[in-house]
Parts: sequence; C-alpha cells; structure tokens
Amino acid sequence: MSELTTLVVSILAFAPPVALAALGGVLSERAGVVNLGLEGIMRFGAFFGAWAALASQSAWVGLSAGALAGGAAGALLAALAIFAEADQIVAGVALNLLALGLVTFLLEWALGAAGGITDPVPALPSLSLGGLGRLPWVAAAAMLLLPALASLLLAKTPLGLRWRAVGENPRAVAAAGVSVRGLRFFAVTASGVAAGLGGALLPLAVLGRFEDRMPAGQGFIALAAVVFGKWSPLGALGAAVFFAGAEALQIEISSSGGALAALVPRGLFLALPYLLTLLALAGFVGRAVPPAADGVPWDPEAR
Repeated sequence: MSELTTLVVSILAFAPPVALAALGGVLSERAGVVNLGLEGIMRFGAFFGAWAALASQSAWVGLSAGALAGGAAGALLAALAIFAEADQIVAGVALNLLALGLVTFLLEWALGAAGGITDPVPALPSLSLGGLGRLPWVAAAAMLLLPALASLLLAKTPLGLRWRAVGENPRAVAAAGVSVRGLRFFAVTASGVAAGLGGALLPLAVLGRFEDRMPAGQGFIALAAVVFGKWSPLGALGAAVFFAGAEALQIEISSSGGALAALVPRGLFLALPYLLTLLALAGFVGRAVPPAADGVPWDPEAR
C-alpha cells in the first residue's frame, strides 16, 4: 500500500474509539451533565470487553460486555452527580481514579498479570475493501452510523427535543411534566454505553490485546473532541477523525525512518496528538458555546 493509503487505514482504525467516547460526552453534556469520567469509562469498557472476549472466544460478547460495563460506570456517575448531587467534575475524576485502581487489581486477581492481557483477543469481523486492505468494518460502521443516528435523535424526535431542552432549560422540561433527573440519568447512562463501546474497540479492533495503560489518554482527547465539535454528534465525529489523523501521522513519520524522523526527537512525535488537542482547544474553545445548563445541578426549588 502507498503511504497515503496506509495513513487513511490507520485513521479509520484509530478514530472509532475516540469518536464513540466523544459521542458519549455529547450525549451527556447535551443533557446538562459534564462527563469528565470518559477516560475511566473507556478503561472499564476496554478491560471487560477483552476479558469477556477471552472467556467466550467471541468478540461480539466482548463488545457487549464493554458496552454494559460502560453503561454501569455511566449509571454510577449519574447517581453521584444527579441524585447524590456530588460535584460533577469531582465525580468524574473519582470515576477515573476508580477505574485506574480497580482494573489494575482485576488484572492481577483474575489473570495474574500486571502488564496486561497479552493473549490474542478474537478479532472483529473484517471486510476486504480492495486497495484499503482488511479493515475492522464493525468499528468503522459504528463510528459513522451511531453519531448520525444520535444527530437524528436529538434533532428530529420528541425525545431528542426533551434531551436538548433538559440541557438548556430544565425548568421548562419540568413544567411539561418530564422528570429532569430521570432524563439526565438516562442520558449519562447512554453516554457510558457509547464510551464503553469505544473502549472495548481498543483491544478488540485496534490492538488485539489489552494493555494496562489503556486507554492512555484517549478519553481526555474525546473530551476535547466534544468541545472542538461544538457539542454536536457529527462535529465530535469530525474532531475525533482529526485527532486520529494526528495519531496516525506520528506513527507513520516515526516508523518511516526518514530524515524528519531522524531530526525530530521521538518524544515529540509521541506527543503530537496531545499537542494538536491543546492547540485545537486554544483556538476554538472560546468560540464554542456549551448548553446553557451544562454542569448546573438541577434544583427544583431554585428560582
């Protein structure tokens, strides 16, 4: 394959986990809850997805387990932030720390491994796309279809109208007889399912194994994609593809062994996706306007 074709294939491989996690962030924040726990939810999805796939020898079971684990983590975050009225930022950070410690413990307890699951994980079904080679088509299809369906849901359905309204003007939603807390809980749980599925794609569709560092900051890149995409499912998808392009580019340059790779320190290439994330936020965060009630706890007695 040519270098350009290899780069495109790499982007299509790296983008789905970030895109689905970013979709989860959009679903949560459009309902008025900041989901800072995307990194931890992806970690839960990656571990339980790989574990279930190894136990069942089925990548489909692994994907389902990753999505369910993400949904459970999202429900925990929702319970803390919505019903217990914990600070949303603190609750998200706590979830990330819980995932870091608990998954490390489970690796050692269940598998006797401190470094990660190194046995091959059953690969997702692939589709031969001519000159593009073999591609994890389920991951690519999920990356394209789920944000499109979410965009239609939010824009064209009564549920989507309420979903957006609870993040903009929850008092109007409550006046219409809809439970603000119930709808927000549903939204954050759905956010967890999407991010957990994105996490499960990392071992099942991208690397073929679970590593203890996974997802290695991709949840935070997904948060940046939410802002960069202006809280839109399709915008977040575009931002995720952009950041995946940076990841693929640094791998292509550092592995090519060319003059540029020889002149520039390898650490700079490894930091390229994160540098572009910071530059993107520095250039666009001031122009992006979040939902009016994003991060604002619901108090039915407030005026």
